Amino acid sequence: MKFASAVLYLGSALCASAGTTYKMVQEYEGQTFFDGWDFYGNFDNLTHGDAIFVSASEASTSSLAYVNPSTNRAIIKVDNTTQVPFNEKRNTVRITTKDRYAVGSVWVADMYHVPYGCSVWPAFWASAPNWPAGGEIDTFEGVNQVTRNQMALHTTPGCTLRQDKSSLTQTSSLINSTNCDSAANENEGCVVTDPSTQSYGEVFANSGGGVFVTELAESGVSIWFFPRDVVPDSISSNGSSIDTSTLGTPVANFPSGPGGCDVNQHFEPQNLIFGITLCGDFAGAPNVFSETCSGKCYNDYVIGDPSVYNNAYFDVASVRVYGQSGKDVVVRTGAASNSAASHKRDGGVLPLVVFALVSFVFGWM
Repeated sequence: MKFASAVLYLGSALCASAGTTYKMVQEYEGQTFFDGWDFYGNFDNLTHGDAIFVSASEASTSSLAYVNPSTNRAIIKVDNTTQVPFNEKRNTVRITTKDRYAVGSVWVADMYHVPYGCSVWPAFWASAPNWPAGGEIDTFEGVNQVTRNQMALHTTPGCTLRQDKSSLTQTSSLINSTNCDSAANENEGCVVTDPSTQSYGEVFANSGGGVFVTELAESGVSIWFFPRDVVPDSISSNGSSIDTSTLGTPVANFPSGPGGCDVNQHFEPQNLIFGITLCGDFAGAPNVFSETCSGKCYNDYVIGDPSVYNNAYFDVASVRVYGQSGKDVVVRTGAASNSAASHKRDGGVLPLVVFALVSFVFGWM
Protein backbone atom coordinates (compact mmCIF):
# COMPACT_ATOMS: atom_id res chain seq x y z
CA MET A 1 0.00 0.00 0.00
CA LYS A 2 2.92 2.39 0.49
CA PHE A 3 3.28 2.71 -3.30
CA ALA A 4 -0.27 3.97 -3.79
CA SER A 5 0.77 7.60 -3.28
CA ALA A 6 3.02 7.41 -6.34
CA VAL A 7 0.07 6.93 -8.68
CA LEU A 8 -3.06 9.05 -8.44
CA TYR A 9 -6.49 8.17 -9.76
CA LEU A 10 -7.63 10.49 -12.49
CA GLY A 11 -11.05 10.46 -10.88
CA SER A 12 -9.79 13.61 -9.18
CA ALA A 13 -7.61 14.93 -11.96
CA LEU A 14 -8.95 15.06 -15.49
CA CYS A 15 -10.94 17.72 -17.25
CA ALA A 16 -13.13 16.92 -20.20
CA SER A 17 -12.46 18.39 -23.61
CA ALA A 18 -14.57 21.42 -24.38
CA GLY A 19 -15.24 20.03 -27.84
CA THR A 20 -14.48 21.49 -31.25
CA THR A 21 -15.41 20.49 -34.79
CA TYR A 22 -12.47 19.59 -37.02
CA LYS A 23 -12.29 18.94 -40.78
CA MET A 24 -10.09 16.24 -42.33
CA VAL A 25 -6.83 17.62 -43.72
CA GLN A 26 -4.79 14.44 -44.30
CA GLU A 27 -5.41 10.72 -44.62
CA TYR A 28 -2.87 7.89 -44.48
CA GLU A 29 -4.68 4.77 -45.66
CA GLY A 30 -4.62 1.88 -48.08
CA GLN A 31 -2.10 1.40 -50.87
CA THR A 32 -0.72 4.94 -50.47
CA PHE A 33 -0.32 4.74 -46.69
CA PHE A 34 3.48 4.97 -46.69
CA ASP A 35 3.73 7.72 -49.30
CA GLY A 36 3.49 10.43 -46.66
CA TRP A 37 6.17 9.05 -44.33
CA ASP A 38 9.97 9.08 -44.18
CA PHE A 39 11.92 6.04 -42.98
CA TYR A 40 14.68 6.67 -40.45
CA GLY A 41 17.26 4.49 -42.22
CA ASN A 42 19.81 4.20 -39.41
CA PHE A 43 20.55 2.19 -36.30
CA ASP A 44 18.75 3.29 -33.14
CA ASN A 45 21.06 6.07 -32.00
CA LEU A 46 18.10 7.70 -30.27
CA THR A 47 17.10 5.41 -27.41
CA HIS A 48 20.05 2.98 -27.53
CA GLY A 49 17.91 0.10 -28.71
CA ASP A 50 19.35 -3.08 -30.21
CA ALA A 51 17.64 -2.23 -33.48
CA ILE A 52 18.32 -0.96 -36.97
CA PHE A 53 15.56 1.24 -38.40
CA VAL A 54 15.74 0.21 -42.03
CA SER A 55 15.35 2.39 -45.12
CA ALA A 56 12.16 2.46 -47.17
CA SER A 57 13.64 0.21 -49.86
CA GLU A 58 14.87 -2.37 -47.39
CA ALA A 59 11.61 -2.27 -45.45
CA SER A 60 9.79 -3.04 -48.69
CA THR A 61 12.08 -5.83 -49.94
CA SER A 62 12.20 -7.52 -46.52
CA SER A 63 8.45 -7.05 -45.90
CA LEU A 64 8.91 -5.03 -42.73
CA ALA A 65 6.63 -2.25 -43.98
CA TYR A 66 3.91 -3.00 -46.51
CA VAL A 67 0.20 -2.85 -47.17
CA ASN A 68 -1.50 -6.20 -46.64
CA PRO A 69 -3.33 -6.89 -49.91
CA SER A 70 -6.08 -8.88 -48.22
CA THR A 71 -6.98 -6.21 -45.64
CA ASN A 72 -5.62 -3.03 -47.27
CA ARG A 73 -4.04 -2.20 -43.90
CA ALA A 74 -0.46 -1.08 -43.23
CA ILE A 75 1.92 -3.49 -41.49
CA ILE A 76 4.96 -2.14 -39.63
CA LYS A 77 7.03 -4.86 -38.00
CA VAL A 78 10.20 -6.26 -36.50
CA ASP A 79 12.19 -8.86 -38.45
CA ASN A 80 10.93 -12.21 -37.14
CA THR A 81 12.77 -14.57 -39.51
CA THR A 82 16.50 -13.73 -39.27
CA GLN A 83 18.92 -15.28 -36.78
CA VAL A 84 20.92 -12.22 -35.73
CA PRO A 85 24.61 -12.83 -34.90
CA PHE A 86 26.02 -11.79 -31.55
CA ASN A 87 26.95 -8.11 -31.31
CA GLU A 88 24.61 -7.14 -34.15
CA LYS A 89 21.18 -5.55 -34.10
CA ARG A 90 17.80 -6.68 -35.41
CA ASN A 91 16.02 -4.88 -38.25
CA THR A 92 12.84 -2.96 -37.52
CA VAL A 93 11.03 0.21 -38.60
CA ARG A 94 10.62 3.83 -37.57
CA ILE A 95 8.61 6.20 -39.80
CA THR A 96 7.83 9.92 -39.49
CA THR A 97 5.25 11.97 -41.37
CA LYS A 98 6.62 14.40 -43.92
CA ASP A 99 4.04 16.97 -42.83
CA ARG A 100 3.64 18.48 -39.38
CA TYR A 101 0.43 19.44 -37.58
CA ALA A 102 -0.06 22.53 -35.43
CA VAL A 103 -2.22 23.45 -32.46
CA GLY A 104 -5.81 22.99 -33.60
CA SER A 105 -5.26 19.43 -34.83
CA VAL A 106 -6.69 16.01 -34.09
CA TRP A 107 -5.14 12.74 -35.22
CA VAL A 108 -7.09 9.49 -35.24
CA ALA A 109 -5.18 6.19 -35.44
CA ASP A 110 -7.19 3.05 -36.15
CA MET A 111 -5.16 -0.05 -35.25
CA TYR A 112 -6.00 -3.74 -35.22
CA HIS A 113 -2.77 -4.95 -33.66
CA VAL A 114 0.11 -3.34 -31.75
CA PRO A 115 3.58 -4.82 -31.07
CA TYR A 116 4.17 -6.66 -27.82
CA GLY A 117 6.51 -9.21 -26.30
CA CYS A 118 9.71 -9.35 -24.29
CA SER A 119 12.34 -6.81 -25.44
CA VAL A 120 9.76 -4.98 -27.61
CA TRP A 121 9.29 -1.20 -27.18
CA PRO A 122 6.66 0.20 -29.56
CA ALA A 123 5.19 3.68 -29.67
CA PHE A 124 2.95 5.96 -31.70
CA TRP A 125 3.69 9.57 -30.82
CA ALA A 126 4.18 13.11 -32.08
CA SER A 127 7.18 15.36 -31.75
CA ALA A 128 8.48 18.71 -32.97
CA PRO A 129 11.72 18.56 -35.00
CA ASN A 130 13.92 20.32 -32.43
CA TRP A 131 12.92 18.31 -29.39
CA PRO A 132 12.55 19.10 -26.52
CA ALA A 133 11.67 22.53 -27.91
CA GLY A 134 8.20 22.16 -29.40
CA GLY A 135 7.23 19.23 -27.20
CA GLU A 136 6.27 15.59 -27.57
CA ILE A 137 2.89 13.85 -27.20
CA ASP A 138 2.86 10.10 -26.59
CA THR A 139 -0.46 8.59 -27.61
CA PHE A 140 0.55 4.94 -27.37
CA GLU A 141 3.54 3.31 -25.66
CA GLY A 142 4.40 0.16 -23.81
CA VAL A 143 7.26 -2.27 -23.22
CA ASN A 144 7.74 -6.00 -22.95
CA GLN A 145 4.68 -7.78 -21.52
CA VAL A 146 2.91 -4.88 -19.80
CA THR A 147 -0.85 -4.96 -20.26
CA ARG A 148 -1.85 -1.28 -20.34
CA ASN A 149 -1.00 1.68 -22.54
CA GLN A 150 0.67 4.77 -21.15
CA MET A 151 0.33 8.33 -22.47
CA ALA A 152 2.61 11.26 -21.75
CA LEU A 153 3.91 14.72 -22.54
CA HIS A 154 7.61 15.62 -22.67
CA THR A 155 8.31 19.36 -22.88
CA THR A 156 10.52 22.26 -21.97
CA PRO A 157 10.34 23.50 -18.34
CA GLY A 158 7.08 24.93 -17.01
CA CYS A 159 4.54 22.36 -18.25
CA THR A 160 2.57 20.51 -15.56
CA LEU A 161 -0.36 18.12 -15.49
CA ARG A 162 -2.79 20.32 -13.58
CA GLN A 163 -5.01 18.75 -10.93
CA ASP A 164 -7.13 21.66 -9.68
CA LYS A 165 -10.67 20.93 -8.53
CA SER A 166 -12.24 23.20 -11.14
CA SER A 167 -11.44 20.67 -13.84
CA LEU A 168 -12.44 17.37 -12.27
CA THR A 169 -14.28 14.58 -14.02
CA GLN A 170 -14.75 10.93 -13.15
CA THR A 171 -12.50 8.38 -14.80
CA SER A 172 -10.41 5.47 -13.59
CA SER A 173 -7.19 6.38 -15.40
CA LEU A 174 -4.04 6.74 -13.35
CA ILE A 175 -1.56 9.58 -13.06
CA ASN A 176 2.00 8.34 -12.71
CA SER A 177 3.69 11.75 -12.69
CA THR A 178 2.80 15.41 -13.21
CA ASN A 179 6.01 17.21 -14.24
CA CYS A 180 6.22 17.24 -18.04
CA ASP A 181 9.68 18.85 -18.14
CA SER A 182 12.00 16.57 -20.12
CA ALA A 183 14.96 17.79 -18.06
CA ALA A 184 13.39 16.61 -14.79
CA ASN A 185 13.31 13.12 -13.29
CA GLU A 186 15.35 11.56 -16.11
CA ASN A 187 12.77 12.69 -18.67
CA GLU A 188 9.96 10.83 -16.98
CA GLY A 189 7.43 13.32 -18.36
CA CYS A 190 3.88 13.66 -17.11
CA VAL A 191 2.47 10.18 -17.55
CA VAL A 192 -1.05 8.75 -17.48
CA THR A 193 -1.77 5.01 -17.59
CA ASP A 194 -4.93 3.60 -19.12
CA PRO A 195 -6.43 1.07 -16.65
CA SER A 196 -7.96 -0.98 -19.47
CA THR A 197 -6.11 -4.13 -20.51
CA GLN A 198 -7.73 -3.70 -23.93
CA SER A 199 -5.40 -0.75 -24.52
CA TYR A 200 -2.23 -2.80 -25.11
CA GLY A 201 -0.74 -6.15 -26.03
CA GLU A 202 -2.41 -9.51 -26.50
CA VAL A 203 -5.80 -8.44 -25.18
CA PHE A 204 -5.78 -5.45 -27.56
CA ALA A 205 -5.11 -7.79 -30.49
CA ASN A 206 -7.64 -10.42 -29.42
CA SER A 207 -10.29 -7.72 -29.02
CA GLY A 208 -9.86 -6.47 -32.57
CA GLY A 209 -7.75 -3.48 -31.57
CA GLY A 210 -9.26 -0.04 -31.35
CA VAL A 211 -8.95 3.65 -32.13
CA PHE A 212 -6.73 6.27 -30.49
CA VAL A 213 -7.72 9.93 -30.78
CA THR A 214 -5.33 12.76 -29.86
CA GLU A 215 -6.41 16.40 -29.73
CA LEU A 216 -3.84 19.22 -29.66
CA ALA A 217 -6.01 22.22 -28.84
CA GLU A 218 -5.69 25.66 -27.29
CA SER A 219 -7.46 24.22 -24.24
CA GLY A 220 -4.89 21.44 -23.80
CA VAL A 221 -3.96 17.97 -24.99
CA SER A 222 -6.57 15.19 -24.75
CA ILE A 223 -6.26 11.49 -25.64
CA TRP A 224 -9.10 8.99 -26.04
CA PHE A 225 -8.96 5.24 -26.58
CA PHE A 226 -11.93 3.23 -27.86
CA PRO A 227 -11.79 -0.59 -28.02
CA ARG A 228 -13.19 -1.95 -31.28
CA ASP A 229 -16.60 -2.81 -29.88
CA VAL A 230 -17.27 0.71 -28.57
CA VAL A 231 -15.79 2.91 -31.30
CA PRO A 232 -18.20 5.85 -31.75
CA ASP A 233 -20.11 6.06 -35.01
CA SER A 234 -18.60 9.48 -35.65
CA ILE A 235 -15.19 7.80 -35.91
CA SER A 236 -16.06 4.42 -37.37
CA SER A 237 -17.88 6.07 -40.27
CA ASN A 238 -14.59 7.65 -41.37
CA GLY A 239 -16.34 10.96 -41.90
CA SER A 240 -14.75 14.12 -43.21
CA SER A 241 -15.16 15.86 -39.86
CA ILE A 242 -14.98 15.07 -36.17
CA ASP A 243 -16.55 16.78 -33.16
CA THR A 244 -14.54 16.03 -30.02
CA SER A 245 -17.46 17.03 -27.77
CA THR A 246 -19.15 13.76 -28.80
CA LEU A 247 -16.28 11.57 -27.61
CA GLY A 248 -16.93 11.68 -23.88
CA THR A 249 -14.25 11.94 -21.21
CA PRO A 250 -10.68 11.50 -22.48
CA VAL A 251 -8.51 8.77 -21.00
CA ALA A 252 -5.79 11.38 -20.53
CA ASN A 253 -6.15 15.14 -20.43
CA PHE A 254 -3.43 17.76 -19.96
CA PRO A 255 -5.20 21.12 -19.49
CA SER A 256 -3.67 24.35 -20.71
CA GLY A 257 -3.72 27.60 -18.74
CA PRO A 258 -2.24 28.74 -15.41
CA GLY A 259 -0.80 25.93 -13.33
CA GLY A 260 -1.05 23.54 -16.27
CA CYS A 261 0.69 23.31 -19.62
CA ASP A 262 0.47 26.37 -21.88
CA VAL A 263 0.02 24.68 -25.23
CA ASN A 264 1.11 27.66 -27.31
CA GLN A 265 4.27 28.02 -25.26
CA HIS A 266 5.30 24.36 -25.20
CA PHE A 267 4.05 22.89 -28.49
CA GLU A 268 5.07 23.55 -32.08
CA PRO A 269 3.74 21.70 -35.15
CA GLN A 270 4.20 17.98 -34.67
CA ASN A 271 5.41 15.12 -36.87
CA LEU A 272 3.55 11.86 -36.24
CA ILE A 273 5.79 8.85 -35.65
CA PHE A 274 5.50 5.06 -35.51
CA GLY A 275 8.46 3.16 -34.14
CA ILE A 276 9.44 -0.21 -32.72
CA THR A 277 12.79 -0.57 -31.02
CA LEU A 278 14.20 -3.42 -28.94
CA CYS A 279 15.56 -3.33 -25.40
CA GLY A 280 17.12 0.14 -25.14
CA ASP A 281 16.79 2.73 -22.38
CA PHE A 282 13.26 1.68 -21.42
CA ALA A 283 12.40 -1.92 -22.33
CA GLY A 284 15.95 -3.09 -21.67
CA ALA A 285 16.42 -1.44 -18.30
CA PRO A 286 17.02 -4.43 -15.97
CA ASN A 287 14.45 -3.33 -13.36
CA VAL A 288 11.80 -2.83 -16.07
CA PHE A 289 12.59 -5.92 -18.13
CA SER A 290 12.49 -8.23 -15.12
CA GLU A 291 8.99 -7.07 -14.15
CA THR A 292 7.34 -9.01 -16.97
CA CYS A 293 10.11 -11.05 -18.65
CA SER A 294 12.79 -13.55 -17.71
CA GLY A 295 16.32 -13.99 -19.05
CA LYS A 296 18.43 -11.33 -20.74
CA CYS A 297 16.87 -8.80 -23.09
CA TYR A 298 19.56 -8.91 -25.79
CA ASN A 299 20.96 -12.43 -25.41
CA ASP A 300 17.67 -14.30 -25.07
CA TYR A 301 15.53 -12.26 -27.45
CA VAL A 302 17.29 -9.95 -29.93
CA ILE A 303 19.81 -12.63 -30.96
CA GLY A 304 17.59 -15.52 -29.90
CA ASP A 305 14.81 -17.36 -31.70
CA PRO A 306 13.41 -14.82 -34.21
CA SER A 307 9.90 -16.22 -33.80
CA VAL A 308 9.66 -14.41 -30.45
CA TYR A 309 8.87 -11.36 -32.62
CA ASN A 310 5.84 -12.88 -34.32
CA ASN A 311 3.64 -10.43 -32.43
CA ALA A 312 5.95 -7.42 -32.80
CA TYR A 313 3.99 -5.53 -35.44
CA PHE A 314 1.54 -2.70 -35.97
CA ASP A 315 -1.53 -3.41 -38.11
CA VAL A 316 -2.89 0.03 -38.97
CA ALA A 317 -6.12 0.61 -40.88
CA SER A 318 -5.62 4.37 -41.11
CA VAL A 319 -4.29 7.53 -39.58
CA ARG A 320 -6.49 10.56 -40.24
CA VAL A 321 -5.62 14.12 -39.32
CA TYR A 322 -8.23 16.82 -38.78
CA GLY A 323 -7.81 20.57 -38.47
CA GLN A 324 -9.89 23.16 -36.68
CA SER A 325 -12.17 24.99 -39.08
CA GLY A 326 -10.70 28.30 -40.16
CA LYS A 327 -7.15 27.38 -39.15
CA ASP A 328 -4.28 26.28 -41.41
CA VAL A 329 -2.76 23.56 -39.25
CA VAL A 330 -0.66 21.68 -41.84
CA VAL A 331 3.03 22.49 -42.19
CA ARG A 332 4.11 20.89 -45.45
CA THR A 333 7.83 20.34 -44.98
CA GLY A 334 8.30 17.82 -47.78
CA ALA A 335 10.66 15.70 -45.70
CA ALA A 336 10.61 14.64 -42.08
CA SER A 337 13.60 15.37 -39.88
CA ASN A 338 15.94 12.53 -39.04
CA SER A 339 18.05 14.74 -36.79
CA ALA A 340 19.15 13.41 -33.44
CA ALA A 341 16.85 15.98 -31.87
CA SER A 342 13.72 14.63 -33.53
CA HIS A 343 12.99 11.53 -31.56
CA LYS A 344 11.53 9.95 -28.47
CA ARG A 345 14.08 10.35 -25.69
CA ASP A 346 12.13 8.56 -22.97
CA GLY A 347 13.89 8.16 -19.69
CA GLY A 348 10.61 6.33 -19.31
CA VAL A 349 11.76 3.78 -16.73
CA LEU A 350 10.09 5.22 -13.67
CA PRO A 351 6.45 5.35 -14.88
CA LEU A 352 6.20 1.62 -15.58
CA VAL A 353 8.30 0.70 -12.56
CA VAL A 354 5.89 2.60 -10.34
CA PHE A 355 2.86 1.26 -12.20
CA ALA A 356 4.11 -2.32 -11.92
CA LEU A 357 4.62 -1.92 -8.18
CA VAL A 358 1.14 -0.48 -7.74
CA SER A 359 -0.26 -3.19 -9.99
CA PHE A 360 1.35 -5.81 -7.77
CA VAL A 361 -0.09 -4.23 -4.64
CA PHE A 362 -3.62 -4.07 -6.06
CA GLY A 363 -3.38 -7.42 -7.85
CA TRP A 364 -3.72 -6.02 -11.40
CA MET A 365 -0.90 -8.14 -12.85
